[in-house]
Amino acid sequence: MNRFAAIFAGTAIIAIAGSTWIYAVTRPGDDVFAQCRASQIAGGSDTIGGDFTLVNSDGQTVTSKDVITKPSLVYFGYTFCPDVCPIDAVRNAEAVDILEERGEEVTPVFITIDPERDTPEVMGAYAGNMHERMIGLTGSPEQVKAASQAYRTYYKAQDTGDDFYLVDHSTFTYLVLPEHGFVDYFRNDLTADQVADRVSCFVGKI
Repeated sequence: MNRFAAIFAGTAIIAIAGSTWIYAVTRPGDDVFAQCRASQIAGGSDTIGGDFTLVNSDGQTVTSKDVITKPSLVYFGYTFCPDVCPIDAVRNAEAVDILEERGEEVTPVFITIDPERDTPEVMGAYAGNMHERMIGLTGSPEQVKAASQAYRTYYKAQDTGDDFYLVDHSTFTYLVLPEHGFVDYFRNDLTADQVADRVSCFVGKI
């Protein structure tokens, strides 16, 4: 299936993507994953991530424990995003396929930061077009804000007064392990192979 065609079919607006900056203080001697890390996080990796409560594509309320049952690539974006989000989501889906070929099962997760438009049905269709195992999550504005704050992501909807607004947002992908929580993040300039290689290092140490 042509994943790009499936996503770009309904988009005709210009993307404006925000970004966030994470600076690093790590303690390699205390970190079992130290040799796998290429990113550094202010205060350490335990300052990012945590429990969240959201809504899946079936309209069911789920928690992070329900969702993160395997190593997961977690991304915050929105389905109306015309280029940055689909490019990142496709990259993550391709990385998951590469990892599967290596015998490593990783779950791609897409969390919306635009819950007003991204209903459970919309999220289910979007995630399904990206990857058969991708989990699409939405929720109330409060639930989405709480999840975003837990992962220290940024988003802000532009006030255009119509239904075709864009949302500025950060573009990191987060690697989350069931027993360890957040362990690393990947910028969107990495290739699928590079993401897969870095994920493999972490998974190999579980």
